[in-house]
Amino acid sequence: MNRKNYGKIILLMFILLILLIAVFSTMGSANIKVVDTVRIILSEIPVLGDNIDTSDISDSSKIIILNIRLPRVLLGVIVGAALSISGAAFQGIFKNPMADPYIIGISSGAALGAAITIVAKIDFSLLGMSSVSIGAFIGAIAAAFLVYFISRVKNKIPVDNLLLSGVAVGQFFTAVMSFIMVINSKDMSKIIFWTLGSFSGKGWEPFLKTSPPVIIFMIILTFFAKDLNIILTGEEAAQSLGVEVEKTKIYILVICAFITSSVVSVCGIIGFVGLIIPHIVRLIVGPDHRILLPSSALVGGMFMIFADTVARTVISPTEIPVGIITAMFGGPFFIYLLRKRKKTV
Repeated sequence: MNRKNYGKIILLMFILLILLIAVFSTMGSANIKVVDTVRIILSEIPVLGDNIDTSDISDSSKIIILNIRLPRVLLGVIVGAALSISGAAFQGIFKNPMADPYIIGISSGAALGAAITIVAKIDFSLLGMSSVSIGAFIGAIAAAFLVYFISRVKNKIPVDNLLLSGVAVGQFFTAVMSFIMVINSKDMSKIIFWTLGSFSGKGWEPFLKTSPPVIIFMIILTFFAKDLNIILTGEEAAQSLGVEVEKTKIYILVICAFITSSVVSVCGIIGFVGLIIPHIVRLIVGPDHRILLPSSALVGGMFMIFADTVARTVISPTEIPVGIITAMFGGPFFIYLLRKRKKTV
């Protein structure tokens, strides 16, 4: 596939994502037409908005779209994109179809780091990052390197080792987080939030704080696409072609840990997105990471806003944590991958 086709596919996915943002922003307990939603959103765009009349749309509809639904949907796009592109990168460096931030324990590590920061009442900022985000990053890095070194055997990471190490590290961090909840009942509700994953009550602030660094690091991650393609041919072959395999793995681990921890610090643990989406996208565009990484990000954003829309509308006005919805899709898919692998062994 040539570069022109790459561009066409990514452009089509981007257009579809924009359309879905408009459609899902209309869905909720208050019924607002798609056309009205699009007009409300476009009216806020400088210059273009001057030519759009929204006087026939109620103020309450404008508030619902601009202050409640739109920031939530956009945050969902960022979170879905972050988890999906990280999952695609992990599957590439580990050469393992089961790898994703949730299964290998990174999400649990990030949640534990955030929980410790909350309980310890640590409050500061560094380079624009809040203390909770920094705590989540430290936890994610700890989990990533623990799993990496525990599962590694003779410079290889077998599937079984990765899964067992990831489950063990993830469960250990979850157990520590549960212990913290027991001894700090005052902060229990805040910590439970991290274990379920939700976009409830999220306005513009978390989106505006989270999206710039996450987008920057996702772009940086795409620069490793060529190295990931070469690593897929074998680590010895990659070394002979000039790729510093171990350094590349560490760089990607740190980048993905930062991306994952940034979104987990905002919305909690949302599992299986990084597992499902790269597989689906790989079937559509192939294994070339030059298109797989950006495509996974775009499709991940679509999937996440779909899952969140289901979470907030299926039993409205009660809201289901979005992590439950993604687990309902991801659990069976994970079992399918395991069974498929058994047949090929």
